[in-house]
Amino acid sequence: MPPKIGVFSFTSCEGCQLQILNLEDEIPTLIEQIDIVNFREAIDEKGQDYEIAFIEGSVTRESEIEEVKRIRERARVLIALGACSHLGGVNVLKNFHPQGSWLSTVYGRSDIFSDTIPTKRIKDVVPVDLVLPGCPIDKREFLRFVQGLLLNIKPRLPDYPVCVECRSKGNVCLVEEGKWCLGSVTRAGCGAICPTYRDACAGCRGIVEGSNIESLRNILMEKGYSKEEIRDKFRIFNGLEEIQNLL
Repeated sequence: MPPKIGVFSFTSCEGCQLQILNLEDEIPTLIEQIDIVNFREAIDEKGQDYEIAFIEGSVTRESEIEEVKRIRERARVLIALGACSHLGGVNVLKNFHPQGSWLSTVYGRSDIFSDTIPTKRIKDVVPVDLVLPGCPIDKREFLRFVQGLLLNIKPRLPDYPVCVECRSKGNVCLVEEGKWCLGSVTRAGCGAICPTYRDACAGCRGIVEGSNIESLRNILMEKGYSKEEIRDKFRIFNGLEEIQNLL
């Protein structure tokens, strides 16, 4: 019997789920190997019997806490899908402002969404078995994850920074040009897509183990960035990570 898979969405743009659907050439073969029972972007079925659960999105409401716990109880393997689920994502930015302030700024009034809470990562609510990082995820990496699970092989993420991929492509370093970039401390696996197109790496795949955050901070300060500016760059995706005391 093929393993049953559920794909679930919480507070997010659902772009990671769209990346899965962008595997249009591979999907016909994939669905012969797995049984998708819950995936609102793709099917109407809402099956509650699944072995593997992918969760996209962060937790921003009280009601979502219990939903995530129910998914965890049913799933043998739970995978945080994308930056919002893994890191809290850009949704974490609201945690640094008074609730009435950001509600008024974004929605024009502060008396709505009374059940909203500070943004939480999925791992803040339940144990997470695997992480598939990125904003959005890399669809090829998703495919490798699923194939690994089918073979009972635990998928592994790169243990080196985006800088390695950037250098291998022959890209001119953005930091050397005086621009900000977090590629030297961010986990690789994206193919350095942002720096390749001359845009800064914002750290959407999370901080890679062993990174020298303080060194990057000092280099960026030498380039003219203030501590507050550097802190804000890290907060775009990594506001809940245990690195804030280094900034």
